[in-house]
Amino acid sequence: MKKIITSPNAPSPVGPYSHGVISNGFLFVSGQVGKKPVTGELVLGDIKSETHQVMENIKAILKEAGLDFNHVVKTTIYLTDMNNFAQVNEVYGSFFSSEYPARETVEVSKLPLNVNVEISVVAAKTP
Repeated sequence: MKKIITSPNAPSPVGPYSHGVISNGFLFVSGQVGKKPVTGELVLGDIKSETHQVMENIKAILKEAGLDFNHVVKTTIYLTDMNNFAQVNEVYGSFFSSEYPARETVEVSKLPLNVNVEISVVAAKTP
């Protein structure tokens, strides 16, 4: 069994995927990019602003599922330039209060829509 999660406060998917899927007590959130939900405008140029928009999009999807960042158990960060790691990490870390989730960060050659950062998360329905 699975339940599809769609948030009106996150940008529409750019392909055949859902914002999130709940299965067996976990919420799997698709990779999010720095796209504004209402206008569809990409936040590019400043990696901190771009990362902040990514995290806000994730926050909206978590909220739609009745969760928040305290429920996140695993994240994956994709960067097109590992030199941006410290700035991304600073913004990313500001969304968590403690007990950080497991994570990996990977440099890739290119991301959808030519963005600089994409982040996906897995959250547990019960912390």
